[in-house]
Amino acid sequence: QVQLVESGGGLVETGGSLRLSCAVSGRTFSNYAMGWFRQAPGKEREFVAAVTGSGSSTYYADSVKGRFTISRDNARNTVSLQMNALKPEDTAVYYCACRTYNVASRRTQDYHYWGQGTQVTVSS
Repeated sequence: QVQLVESGGGLVETGGSLRLSCAVSGRTFSNYAMGWFRQAPGKEREFVAAVTGSGSSTYYADSVKGRFTISRDNARNTVSLQMNALKPEDTAVYYCACRTYNVASRRTQDYHYWGQGTQVTVSS
């Protein structure tokens, strides 16, 4: 069983920055692809970013490319999402997700474990 715990959400003004972190239990963390997704009120959950097990390959949604950076620390079993130049449309609950297979994916159905989510609110 893998457990994920997110932290770092909050309220920020337009143009500000936040860093989300996700702590992951499990002895083979470096074998897992990890992703961040978000869900705004009334909308479906959408892909934000993903990273392979080694951290060598990263993937981003077009809407966040150039502003967000996903990274991981395999020694500490953590994955992070640095969010810069935030916009009101980035407001959502952000979820950390784990795929017990070392291939990153943009699809929610490919991830096996999910965190509880953390709220990010960007004021205009």
